[in-house]
Amino acid sequence: MSRVALDLGFIQIYWYSIFIFLGVLIASIVILRECKKQNINEDFIVNLIFYGVLSGIVGARLYFCLFHLDYYSKYPLEILEIWNGGLAIHGGIIAGVLTVFLYTRKYKAKFLKVTDILVPGVILGQAIGRWGNFFNKEAFGRETTRQALEKLGAPKFVIDGMHINGAYYQPMFLYESIWNGFGFIALLMLRRYKYLKTGQLTGFYLMWYSFGRFFIEIFRSDSLMLGSFKMAQIMSIVLFIIGLLMFIFCKKGSRFEGLYKETAKEEIKF
Repeated sequence: MSRVALDLGFIQIYWYSIFIFLGVLIASIVILRECKKQNINEDFIVNLIFYGVLSGIVGARLYFCLFHLDYYSKYPLEILEIWNGGLAIHGGIIAGVLTVFLYTRKYKAKFLKVTDILVPGVILGQAIGRWGNFFNKEAFGRETTRQALEKLGAPKFVIDGMHINGAYYQPMFLYESIWNGFGFIALLMLRRYKYLKTGQLTGFYLMWYSFGRFFIEIFRSDSLMLGSFKMAQIMSIVLFIIGLLMFIFCKKGSRFEGLYKETAKEEIKF
């Protein structure tokens, strides 16, 4: 299976880039639809998405490269070759959160109200973007057999794509994509709760993604390492705790105060 979707001679378009683009596009549509319901200035969110995507990609790439300094210090120009893979989602989350914080502070908007609006689209974008790993033959798990993959019910083209260098591997990208897809549905359901407080959607996103990623990472064979520990598992524990604390503390006060649906309209301006 080729990593290149379209070869125009003077330029090659990679499947990895296509799925990153699709993830951003569909996430943006989901976010903008919610903004329309909340009567939030569209330009405010469009500009935020633009800056957030740029900073997220830069952050995800630098985070990955920091764990491969021996290589990239010798070939620094390859840092720019993001179409070859090598984007670490936790670096993207850190950079994205920092961008949203600075942006909302500039326009005097409530940080957690904005992140609540963003996270359903973000996790759906993550689910779609993971398919770029499939075509790049990365983010796979331990060695297995074709029979085992067939018993799991994996699609034939996925099984064929997991045949790498003469062996079959667990499609961890697929498991994470499915987990994130269910997370998107869960966030939409939670968002309909009448007494949902501002910040709770963000907290739930951090818990949901981190819980799944921690266990998925157990079986990944290409993890970023910090000594003998998998960095993604360390980050998952940290983010899960942050999400849990957010979910609990944002619930404090009267059940009618600080509601997500009632306060977004009046406080996010541009």
